Amino acid sequence: MTLQESIESIMKETQYKSFDEWVQNFASNLPDIWNETSAKDLMKNTSEYENSSAIVIGRGPAINKFQHLKLLAESNYHGNIICCDGKLADALKAGVTPTKFPKFYVTTIDPYPEIRKHYDDPLIDEYGSQIKGIFTVLTNPNAVQRARESGIKIHWLHSLFDYNEGKKSFNQISALMVRAKNHVNGLPAIQTGGNVGTSSWFIGWKILKCSTIALIGINHGWEEDDSWETILSHGNNYDISKGIDRSSPAFDKLFKKIYNPDFNCNCILDPLFQFYSMAFKEFISRSPDWLTTINATEGGSIFGEKIQCMKFKEFLSRY
Repeated sequence: MTLQESIESIMKETQYKSFDEWVQNFASNLPDIWNETSAKDLMKNTSEYENSSAIVIGRGPAINKFQHLKLLAESNYHGNIICCDGKLADALKAGVTPTKFPKFYVTTIDPYPEIRKHYDDPLIDEYGSQIKGIFTVLTNPNAVQRARESGIKIHWLHSLFDYNEGKKSFNQISALMVRAKNHVNGLPAIQTGGNVGTSSWFIGWKILKCSTIALIGINHGWEEDDSWETILSHGNNYDISKGIDRSSPAFDKLFKKIYNPDFNCNCILDPLFQFYSMAFKEFISRSPDWLTTINATEGGSIFGEKIQCMKFKEFLSRY
């Protein structure tokens, strides 16, 4: 099996093994989707993209290593905050709150039931009414309900994954069902790159119409001192080393170490992170020239064409 075949096989198994669950999630969410708000309502009432910025907050290891949340909490930043669901509680605890940063959004893309725990925190209950939530129609309904109970206002969108199959695709069928009631013009749809970090970048661009988007905690790779047990299981979420001979040359390619010249560091990419990283960098390379993407993670695998890398402290001093 070639490297490409191995990565594609792992991604296919990972993305489609719960397809039935995705469909059930959508069916359960549909009455709420019909009666709640479209993410389209967050779009600016203009055809021009504003000279505004957003910070995407992920939960990669660099965000704690460089105390980025502390830097942000102590800053005078006035732009948008787009927080990945898994880092929301930590951000609030660090002082990155919607009281200080009123343009505060949280994003959920993954359809799995364990996402509910990301919203099960007293601080989220305290600040929820000030947070705008952006959820895919495939989100587990229990996760959406927990966010709703905290006071977060739900805004729905589609996550694109099989629209290229045309009229028989689930994306097409679910879009038609959504338009059957209230949302006659449908919901916005975004690429996700398979993860909430990349999705949040798309939301900053396509939904919030920001011209500058900075990334923190978006490593899309493992640190060199992370354990192989963690790396091989993608953080204990998947068995991505199954069927792979660890002594073979293919193993080194599937779990390759790369050098980030902009931050002078190495990181290790498992097959999922290779897919996430390659997809995200391709999306950025194809983005319009007026959109500036700044990687302020200070580590990881996101560097290259149309990506400016700088320390987060420098970004905050400029924006």
